[in-house]
Amino acid sequence: MNTVKTVRELRAVVARARSEGKRIALVPTMGNLHSGHIALITKAVQRADFVIASIFVNPLQFGPNEDLASYPRTLAADQEQLLQAGCHLLFTPTVEEMYPHGMADQTIVRVPVVSEGLCGGSRPGHFDGVSTVVSKLFNMVQPDIAIFGQKDFQQLAVVNALVRDLNMPIQIIGEPTVRAADGLALSSRNGYLTDEQRAAAPALYRVIKQIGTALQNGQQNYQQLVSDGIKALEAAGFRPDYLEIRNAVSLRPATPDDHDLVVLGAAFMGKTRLIDNLHLVKE
Repeated sequence: MNTVKTVRELRAVVARARSEGKRIALVPTMGNLHSGHIALITKAVQRADFVIASIFVNPLQFGPNEDLASYPRTLAADQEQLLQAGCHLLFTPTVEEMYPHGMADQTIVRVPVVSEGLCGGSRPGHFDGVSTVVSKLFNMVQPDIAIFGQKDFQQLAVVNALVRDLNMPIQIIGEPTVRAADGLALSSRNGYLTDEQRAAAPALYRVIKQIGTALQNGQQNYQQLVSDGIKALEAAGFRPDYLEIRNAVSLRPATPDDHDLVVLGAAFMGKTRLIDNLHLVKE
């Protein structure tokens, strides 16, 4: 596996692979890789001939009081995992390479509607940063397919809308969330948790699943389900950010007439913000 740092190097390698008739897959990441990321690489290896991973901690998607400076950077370990998983090329640009004219003068790509509320409401500008950096990566690589995890359900919706609305000839694949044995969704930020917090953290998914079960059983008082869920999260030691039931396609607040639903939650365990979701089709 080769590692390149510049767009020129990246495009040269991609052009060579393309000239050989290879199908190209891209897996964008911010590094500090875990089994969830590697599952995306494994899927890419199955679906394409040439797999590119990117590692870039994108400052444009971090707010002023978020963990940009402390976000874990583990390049050597990441390279080893990618090599073992069958990745062919790793792109690790600097901030200056990605934003050569500075972030203040950077053209911003904004995806309306699906980026609003939820994490978009709690983290103003976050999805503008995501859609902008993803657009740049897509233009740099021009992959046939790109693979994202479903743990970031709203992010996946933003990327799908981006590709649809801008007519990008890229197939977006969403892969199921990879979980620890106790149900906690794997996340780079789990490493911030103390042992006590880590033991309590699976309550987020348990509460989300309880709401999902109630929905499948025909309960339609969404407000009460959410209220009870927030109380359960608080009892488990969380400080809830949001807990909502949304239409899984539009991400608008769900109505009793909707059948394709997603339950989404974000909550702080100590200083660590965790997110999770459950996608379900109501009978």
